[in-house]
Amino acid sequence: MKQPTIKDRQAIERFRERVAFINESSGDVPADETRDQKLKRIKKLQADYNAFVAYYFGHWASVPSGAFHITAANRLYADTNIMAVMEWARAHAKSTHFNVMIPLWLKARSAMKVMVLVGKNERNAATLLGDIQAELENNHRYLHDFGQQMKYGSWEEGRFATKDGCGFFALGRGQSPRGLRHRQHRPDYIVLDDVDDDELCRNPDRVRQLTEWALKALYFASDMGRARFVVVGNRISNNSLVANIAQMPGVWHYKVNAIMNGKPAWPEKYTLEEIEAVAKKLGYRNAQQELFNNPITEGAVFKQDWLLYEKLPQLHEFKNLVSYCDPSFKNSATSDYKAIITIGAKGQNLFVVNAFVRKSSITEMVRWWYNMHESLPQGVICDYFMEASFLQDLIFEEFTREGMLRGYQLPLRPDTRNKPDKFARIEALSPLFERNVIILNKELCQERDYKEMTEQLLTFEKGSRTHDDAPDALEGAVWMINRRAARGGEPAILQPREKRRW
Repeated sequence: MKQPTIKDRQAIERFRERVAFINESSGDVPADETRDQKLKRIKKLQADYNAFVAYYFGHWASVPSGAFHITAANRLYADTNIMAVMEWARAHAKSTHFNVMIPLWLKARSAMKVMVLVGKNERNAATLLGDIQAELENNHRYLHDFGQQMKYGSWEEGRFATKDGCGFFALGRGQSPRGLRHRQHRPDYIVLDDVDDDELCRNPDRVRQLTEWALKALYFASDMGRARFVVVGNRISNNSLVANIAQMPGVWHYKVNAIMNGKPAWPEKYTLEEIEAVAKKLGYRNAQQELFNNPITEGAVFKQDWLLYEKLPQLHEFKNLVSYCDPSFKNSATSDYKAIITIGAKGQNLFVVNAFVRKSSITEMVRWWYNMHESLPQGVICDYFMEASFLQDLIFEEFTREGMLRGYQLPLRPDTRNKPDKFARIEALSPLFERNVIILNKELCQERDYKEMTEQLLTFEKGSRTHDDAPDALEGAVWMINRRAARGGEPAILQPREKRRW
């Protein structure tokens, strides 16, 4: 007899823990309830997904279901032939709802006969399916209302059937589903749960093959598409099964980010402050992928190993010092990043002296710029620039008001050039980083503004929805430095020096 592997033993232990948890916490059954009262209560619960989940799965659902959970469940119940992509943020109960609660709700309404759950491999799928099997075996309330579920002789791991004739099958991605059925019934609820992973998504051929397998072999395991076919996952790459199926015509693509329209998608569980705190810990690129379904290819234009950090010269050693501000749109004072980048020129190099890159009010940005100006040593001259279109209305008023408080006005100058395409302008900086013409301030490398600036550089790419306020301000500062060099009779294009690392 084959000895169980470590993974087998871990799976068995996980199942036992789940069984114990359900037995302890699945709730008491109603006492002294008449048959008519019981049937009336069940009918009411069946018609209300949120109430159904709260009553039968309170041990899973510590908070009420989100509006998006309820919307998805109702749509799947109503459309028996739906193909859907549930592109939801991490930690938003995708697996819990689509692998356990929704199928058991459908089953309780006699709306499902055969479920197929697809995981990264058969072991993974069997483990996921074990959650629903444990509920069918041990959930006191579900068993009280819908009868004994376990069918002896048909209760294997990853492949089992209930007494009322429903079949459940676990399948690994790419595994043949042909001929899969229970009695006369073919699969009518098929869910692919988080089958994308980083290794797979790095190989376009493997993603293409997986997509073809899902749309051909797996989809037609049903009765000519008569099934609820659901792909569940967050978008970890634009080269993925989630991305491929989502763009197909006729697919219901339901996208849920952690924050929607400035508010938590699941306010019953998460506050806006909690989500923003987690996003800050993850860093911009990881947060965009895990919480906002926006995968970013780091280093598409600027590479990590091009970023050279050194101790800066004294400020009075710079031939030119320029501070450039990108204040973002005036009508979104706190939604976009505001960026101020200060550049110093010495010899053949440009040094990024400091950075302000924050989601802040205009007032905070203006105050920081005045403070920076006042921190400069006596005799150090810095030129201050901002795009001409911003030097008006609200922003101009803020500078005037702060200047009146301090007894002087910051000597702002407008950038009046007719700017070409933003991507082309910022991309033109990449050779300067690659050849170590642009050098970063080693003393500030762990400061939040400086880290945000480098994060925006590394995640900058064409067509991306990532923030680019810091790279845009950096480009403005470099352009102004080059223009000043040219006016002074020096080369406008700075030459590289030998690369160095720290």
